[in-house]
Amino acid sequence: MKIVVLGLNHKTASVEVREKLAFDTEAASRALCELKKRFPQAEFVLLSTCNRVELYCAGKQCQGADPDRLAEFLSEFKNIELEGFRRFLYAYENEDAVRHLLTVASSFDSLVVGEAQIIGQVKESYKLACAAKTTGKVLNRLFHCAFATSKQVYTTTSISNGRVSIAGVAVELARQLFADISSARVVVIGAGDMGQLLVQHLLQIGARDITVVNRSYDRGLKLAEEFGIRAQKWEQLEEQLIGANIAIASASVQDYLFRKESFKNIMARRKDGTLLIIDIAVPRNFEPSVNEFEGVYLYSVDDLAAVVEQNRKARQRDMARGMEIVLESVTEFLEWFGAKDIGPLIGRMKEQFAQIGKNEMERFFVGSRQEASCKEVMEAMVNRVVNKLLHCVIKNVNAVAKENGATEAARLVAHIVKQAEEITSEADDGEEAQP
Repeated sequence: MKIVVLGLNHKTASVEVREKLAFDTEAASRALCELKKRFPQAEFVLLSTCNRVELYCAGKQCQGADPDRLAEFLSEFKNIELEGFRRFLYAYENEDAVRHLLTVASSFDSLVVGEAQIIGQVKESYKLACAAKTTGKVLNRLFHCAFATSKQVYTTTSISNGRVSIAGVAVELARQLFADISSARVVVIGAGDMGQLLVQHLLQIGARDITVVNRSYDRGLKLAEEFGIRAQKWEQLEEQLIGANIAIASASVQDYLFRKESFKNIMARRKDGTLLIIDIAVPRNFEPSVNEFEGVYLYSVDDLAAVVEQNRKARQRDMARGMEIVLESVTEFLEWFGAKDIGPLIGRMKEQFAQIGKNEMERFFVGSRQEASCKEVMEAMVNRVVNKLLHCVIKNVNAVAKENGATEAARLVAHIVKQAEEITSEADDGEEAQP
């Protein structure tokens, strides 16, 4: 049995690469179903956020779904040349894969350490996989372990104190770059979870003139009423940008909302003044060349590095304690992962030992001894000897599990089973060779 993760993230790939491989809910569901069709015995979960795209797989040798074939699948599904993103990929197996997921779920692999959004995204990805019927015993256990670990990290450390989300960092950047935030006209593009966080953080730093623009006007209006701000219809987005000082975008789209050419219309109607655009969506809402207009300052999610580094330094102690929790959980999961195979292996070992005893009885009771009256007594005696030897072996297996872990114990039993199978196989060959 093997666990594999293949992916890329903000550390290995730029937003230009990540957005090409990003999955929305509908595409992720289709991808999972296609993977299950190709590798029916394997388990899959697909995690896609603004900072990462990762495929988790589990199965006996992953049923052929090794990292190379998973990479080929991403290339085919997204219609992107593999060489265009192969060098940005990472692949982990078993213990490294388990540690990676638990680190991700606890936000230690996030752009902003301590951000709470990632665990929600991991849960949604797992929920989607369950709906697609692509999970199984191993990934079910692994992801629930990740949820429990994340909860322990957040409840026993101060890792989530302060502004610890992409939204919070974006707003902090706006505060640093715009002298008088209270007088700035701010447009928030998107009213999802990220949009709500943006509004909350903007209000906390003193922004007062905030308008939210969302594809679904009803959802935007609900957010506006909750926080005492304004909402405008999607068709009014250009008008809002004409009069804005700051725009923070997090809309979920598969292509740019604004390209340089279309943005000319907005710039032609704007009065003098700076327009700060912070685009934290992946895929991005603004084409990067929009930044070429005079007076426009466009930042993507990858441009938040300086603020993020301040955040990371402030949480060093909590990160250390949190990683201790993660590593403890990794050990516990691996104990289960190793032990889950011992039961079936013990069963196979018993079968092989019993077969060896049966073979020896058959070899002894041949010819004139075939009808011997002691045959039944001898058979009972051999069975008792086999069971006592089994008891000794299992006792030693338990000792190995206690001292060296379940994985090592499973390895020992697998080795014994292999040797026993060779003995029974030799016996069968010997019988076939007889005239």
